[in-house]
Amino acid sequence: MAAGRGEHPGHRPHERDRRALRPRVRGGLATRSFGGVQVSRTYYTRGQTGQQLQVAAAQALLRQVSTGQVNLHTRTEMLDLIVVEGRAQGIVVRDLVTGKISAVTGDAVVLATGGYGNVYYRSTLAKNSNVTAAFRAHRRGALFANPCFIQFHPTALPVSSEWQSKTTLMSESLRNDGRIWVPVKAGDGRPPNEIPEDERDYYLERRYPAFGNLTPRDVASRAARTEIDAGRGVGPLKNSVYLDFRDAIERLGRKVIAERYGNLFEMYSDATGEDPYEEPMRIGPGAHFAMGGLWSDYDMMTSIPGLFVGGEAGWGYHGANRLGANSLLSACVDGWFTLPYSVPNYLAPLLGRSKLSPDDGVVRAAVAEAEAGVQALVDIGGTQGPERFHRRLGDLLYEKCGVTRTAEGLAEGLRGIRKLRREFWSDLRVQGRPDGFNQELERAGRVADYLDMAELMCLDALDRDESAGAHFREEHQTEGGEAQRDDEHWLFASAWERADSGETGETGPRYIRHQEPLEFPSVPPETRDYR
Repeated sequence: MAAGRGEHPGHRPHERDRRALRPRVRGGLATRSFGGVQVSRTYYTRGQTGQQLQVAAAQALLRQVSTGQVNLHTRTEMLDLIVVEGRAQGIVVRDLVTGKISAVTGDAVVLATGGYGNVYYRSTLAKNSNVTAAFRAHRRGALFANPCFIQFHPTALPVSSEWQSKTTLMSESLRNDGRIWVPVKAGDGRPPNEIPEDERDYYLERRYPAFGNLTPRDVASRAARTEIDAGRGVGPLKNSVYLDFRDAIERLGRKVIAERYGNLFEMYSDATGEDPYEEPMRIGPGAHFAMGGLWSDYDMMTSIPGLFVGGEAGWGYHGANRLGANSLLSACVDGWFTLPYSVPNYLAPLLGRSKLSPDDGVVRAAVAEAEAGVQALVDIGGTQGPERFHRRLGDLLYEKCGVTRTAEGLAEGLRGIRKLRREFWSDLRVQGRPDGFNQELERAGRVADYLDMAELMCLDALDRDESAGAHFREEHQTEGGEAQRDDEHWLFASAWERADSGETGETGPRYIRHQEPLEFPSVPPETRDYR
């Protein structure tokens, strides 16, 4: 419940206060704007929309568990995909508690394992979110589409310490009422409330008067990065901008703002120790959502028959950019409308066939290969833990394949990633044994996959010689500094095939780019203009 009557956001109202905060019209659905649109098209539940839907989805899942329709295998991670006779017929898994590696066979595999934003080390994702399942399917032949398209969310809590392990997402809904600004003077160290109005630059309102603070996420993130790089960043590390609710509170009253954003304000206060009712929030671009993912067809089946993909692990909805309020699009479409029909349709011709036996020679070979891979990480016996490699990789990606990219920077990034990977495989330290609970071993396997994923991202970004949405190449921008597409040469999705299972000298694995042409017969592509 949000704070009311002007109290501190940690205050819990009495019952009469709760009644006062309830909507007066029962049964109605509230809407509001998000970045990139000028109409209120988004349904919401205060600042808790995602949390509410997540709880509802978890309850629906557990209902199926209670009826015996679903078996949960918790504390288990996927290490490999079993492909027999050209189709997916199972997975290799490791029990994270006992360390036992085994196979689970089936007639089809669905991967709904999320995105790969944590390749940047500091991202808005949960720390355990990783790319391992999707990337190991890629190694088995699944095409990976548009890996360079990464969304950097403009309203993430910035890093405030060198040792901070992640960023935290603040809902983009805050930009409905908050105004974003930086000091006009570079290096201005005064507290924000001491900076007068004529010494503040509301740069989004100045550059994009038609949309103001509701410019799309990629535009807002690039604009913030421009201000920060120009020396006008704020905060302990000068890596953020202000999101100010002073004018909204004066116009609407603290109670209304608390009703709309109370839980978000509490979260910000808990994370920073600052009161956003009294001083502006500090925000900055943070790696958030991966528009790329395993390539799939209309039925959500990948290039490997029997391997389906759902949610952010796939690629099919957002293209080079992603507007606010689309976070559950793929989850709803894939999980509710597509997979429940496409998977049974695939399985129908297989009726009567026996499921692949766990004792099959191919299955035993896949398990043995996974066991050898885990042991290889332990046997390196180096001096640096996996966390150190991951942190260094993330810093490299933020610099070379971040909010903005250049051909020179991406080439340097590729060389840096390959050098770091060689160091990883020669100096990694994994303490403990593989046959038991070992979180350092878990992280080592994921960092090994992140190194390969990072290389593919930079390769795709260097290959795509244009700017498109969140992929902004500085060589390709308009006179006004906006992304400049090249539809004549690049109006296609890149789907990458890993042609070699291992490294081929200094250049790493060999990749082949496949192209899926994009056609827009109903709504021709146009140049975006938010001015």
